[in-house]
Amino acid sequence: MAHALIIVDVQNDFCEGGSLAVEGGAVVAAAISETVDSAIGFDYVVATQDWHIDPGAHFSETPDYIRSWPVHCVAGSRGAALHPELDTEGIDAYFRKGQYDDGYSGFDGVLAPEEEVALGEGGAGGSAAAGAGAGVDTADDDDGPAVSLDDWLRERDVDEVTVVGLATDHCVRATALDAVQAGYTTSVITGLTAGVDAGTTTAALDQMRDAGVELLP
Repeated sequence: MAHALIIVDVQNDFCEGGSLAVEGGAVVAAAISETVDSAIGFDYVVATQDWHIDPGAHFSETPDYIRSWPVHCVAGSRGAALHPELDTEGIDAYFRKGQYDDGYSGFDGVLAPEEEVALGEGGAGGSAAAGAGAGVDTADDDDGPAVSLDDWLRERDVDEVTVVGLATDHCVRATALDAVQAGYTTSVITGLTAGVDAGTTTAALDQMRDAGVELLP
C-alpha cells in the first residue's frame, strides 16, 4: 500500500496579494516546497486547485466569509495559478474542483489534463503559471470520463494520505474529512496549513480530530 501527500489550494488568490488571501499563505507554500523536495515517506504527491467557472452563490458582492466569498480562483486566471513559492517539480498530478459549485473538498476534484498544467522551467519560480491561461474544461473528453482524486489514489493502491495547504478551516478540513469518510488513514500537518479565522480554524481542528484525523505539528 502507498502514502500520498495532498497539497490543497496553494494558489495566488489564497496567498498575500490575492483576492481571498490567508495570512501566512506564502510562508506555507514555501514550507510545503521543502516537504515536497524531500518527499520522505510519500509515494505520491498531488495538488488541488479551486477552478471556478460559475459556482453560483459561492461568489458574492457581499460575502459573509462563511458560505459566500469574494470572486477568487477563476478558471484560467492568474489568481487560480499555483503560488510561485510552491515547487511543483515533485507533484505527480493536479485536481481541479469547484467549477460549478463550492468545491471545498479535494475529493470533488477531477484530474487536470497534463497538457494544460504549465509547470514552467521547474522549481518554485516556474510554478506561478500552473493553470493560468489553460482551458477550463476538465470534464469528460476524448480520453474517457474524468478521473477523480479518489479514483487516482485507489488506482495506485494508496491507503494513507497526509493533507496540507490552504485554508485549514475550509478546504483542508473538507478534504481531510472526506478522506476519512472514503476510508483513508488520514493526517494533517498543521504547521503546513493556515486558516482564514482563528475561531473557525480551532473548530475545524477539533472536528477533524473527532473524525479520526491525526493532527501532526
